[in-house]
Amino acid sequence: MSLMSKLLMSSVMATLALSAGTFNIEKFVKKNVVKNPQVKVKKVDTVSTKKIPGDNNWNAYLVMVNLSFKGKDIKEPMTIFVDEKSGLATMSLMNANNGKDYQRTIKPSMPESYYDETHLIAGDKNAKHKMVIFSDPQCPFCIQYVPGVLKDFKGEKGDVALYYYHMPLLRLHPVSEVLTRAMETLQKEGKIDQAMKIYGLKIAAGEKNEAKILAALKKQLGLEISRETIGKKEIKEAVKKDMEAATQMMVRGTPTVYFDGEFDENRNKYKQFLK
Repeated sequence: MSLMSKLLMSSVMATLALSAGTFNIEKFVKKNVVKNPQVKVKKVDTVSTKKIPGDNNWNAYLVMVNLSFKGKDIKEPMTIFVDEKSGLATMSLMNANNGKDYQRTIKPSMPESYYDETHLIAGDKNAKHKMVIFSDPQCPFCIQYVPGVLKDFKGEKGDVALYYYHMPLLRLHPVSEVLTRAMETLQKEGKIDQAMKIYGLKIAAGEKNEAKILAALKKQLGLEISRETIGKKEIKEAVKKDMEAATQMMVRGTPTVYFDGEFDENRNKYKQFLK
């Protein structure tokens, strides 16, 4: 269950009739979404608005809800679907014909700023096409997907640059908190191949002991990384910024892939441009 479900509303929300007049996203969130009296909505920022494919009436509002809960500031991405003509708004919208879940597939477009050279792990920064992966090295789906992508980029040539952002799913894989810092350390040293070897580590998802995790990296993968190195402020800040970047792009799971600035649901568009 997401943080939003726990703090703000029931996990299933019915379609609501809108009041007359122009739709006000912040009023809607405060009145119909935030149900916990301990949670305060400080601000609702609209990241972007997108039309539902093949439908002229429904719009998807991609918003960032800025909250305060027990003295802690929280940013929670949210998608709200609105049909102002019919006077309806809902938190979930599906296509009855093909089963497409627009809550999962509608994402904001990616700004050029995400193509930061510090995140480049394969290809040329001047490539015509750009691919971005948000990933957790302990996510089972990522373990299957990311090494295959890296193999494709090594074995083929093409006009595609590959960028990587850390998104450790800490509620599912606490061990990834240390692993992503280890990866970031190696990346900053220019050791991209060694960083990506961490996808092959076999370790309990709930392990939190730094010494044990680093010992496993050394024993299994031959990676010798010190606690002092991964504990540096700039390493922690880099991983934190990656996670914030993922939140801004409404990334809720891994691996999430963008290709040429748009969400790539099937994660395979890059293959068209590798030779």
